Amino acid sequence: MSLSEHIVFQPFVWRGTKLEGGSAILCRNLEDAHRRIEKVRAGVLSVAGALVVRMQVDEEAGDYGEPEFLERIGSVPEIDE
Repeated sequence: MSLSEHIVFQPFVWRGTKLEGGSAILCRNLEDAHRRIEKVRAGVLSVAGALVVRMQVDEEAGDYGEPEFLERIGSVPEIDE
C-alpha cells in the first residue's frame, strides 16, 4: 500500500441559479493551492468560490482517505465535516 498526499483546488461557478463544481486541479503543494486561492481573492480567476482539500490516496487500491478542507473562499456548497 503506497499512500500519497493529494492537494486539490476545487473551483465553483454559477450556472444560472445553480452552483456547480468546475474542473478540479491537482496542486503540486500547499503553496500552489494557496496561490490559486489568492488569485480568486484578487479577482484574477473569475469563479464564484473555491475549496482546497487535502487527502491521502492509495492509487493502486483506489482508496481515498477522509478529505481535510484547508481553505475556502466565496460561494461554495455546504459541506458536512
